[in-house]
Amino acid sequence: MSTYGQVDQRLENKLKDLYRLHKERAAKIDWSYHSFLPLEIVSGKFPVRGIKPIPTTGDENMPREDLFERDIMASRVKLKYDPATQPLSWETYLAVETALLTEVNLPWFTTELYNTFKGSLQVLVDFVHTWTSEEDQHSDLLETYLLLTGNGDVWERRKLRKQVVEGGFETGLKTPLETMVYTSIQERATMVFYLNVAQACEAEDPALARVLRRLARDETLHYTFYRDATKAHLEVNPNLVELVTSTMLQFEMPGRGMPDYKLRMEIIAKNVHYGPAEYYTQVVEELMKYWDIKNLQPTYPEAREAQLKALQHHDRLGRIAQRQMRERQRSITPSVDEMLDEHNFRIKQAGNPAGQLALAPNGDIVAT
Repeated sequence: MSTYGQVDQRLENKLKDLYRLHKERAAKIDWSYHSFLPLEIVSGKFPVRGIKPIPTTGDENMPREDLFERDIMASRVKLKYDPATQPLSWETYLAVETALLTEVNLPWFTTELYNTFKGSLQVLVDFVHTWTSEEDQHSDLLETYLLLTGNGDVWERRKLRKQVVEGGFETGLKTPLETMVYTSIQERATMVFYLNVAQACEAEDPALARVLRRLARDETLHYTFYRDATKAHLEVNPNLVELVTSTMLQFEMPGRGMPDYKLRMEIIAKNVHYGPAEYYTQVVEELMKYWDIKNLQPTYPEAREAQLKALQHHDRLGRIAQRQMRERQRSITPSVDEMLDEHNFRIKQAGNPAGQLALAPNGDIVAT
């Protein structure tokens, strides 16, 4: 089996040191998701939209199997949901829901990481176990926070969550180094996403901002481990820049398989300020500098060519980021198609497909 892209055995002690540092840092900020929930709002009330208390009159005469079926059916009673009445703005809710639907991929992501690192150094397998235990509460915290604060339609969110998990997730990466690079980018991007959304929602919901910043701290530690593990490999073998480049050029977030992902990210970029500009300035730019891609000295022609591709990719993303920032400053009016896409997405999120609109051949906007 080729060793290209495999874990360098000479780095075992280095990786063990990184894992030890991670455990020490994580222990200092250990937490439980219940500490970040607004539990006071449920005292004496049941504010969750889409669910209501079940009456108990007549329970004493009802067979157990009928009682169970009645409770299940009653819990499915769907109250009319109006996005305009939820505490969060629609754009902020969409950003948090998108984060939730990304976090629920944990079982698939764990499987991929384990299968990739299995058979290499045990320290990497151990880190995956630790990483999974720390990531495990992220989706629980986001889901429960939205539930307790009455944001979103709980049944529609459950349907989306189930659909995403059933769809599965895989990166298609084959080697441990590619996976380290991918996870460095993914963890950094997730950290930046949470911090930017926290800043955007600080005024409307400070408690939610606190939740998102707490999640970002976990992502920071995970990013640090994979970032430093990748750098250690590049330092002993600069030719590995070829795998780094190919992974960066093909990168897509784990949430890409969720419904309407592209439209979600366009809306989030416009309203919550996480888009191509932030991906370039706060993710790619940081990693290119930290890994010192520009100054690596690869010896293989293919590796030197890949290094050049990485620098060109960096420059291209920079131009895209500058264009997006200029568009934000000019507050460009969206096209009719863009406005219709966003309107129909809002309608679909509200569970009212009958209200969708389309552009007729003659230019009129009509109901579909």
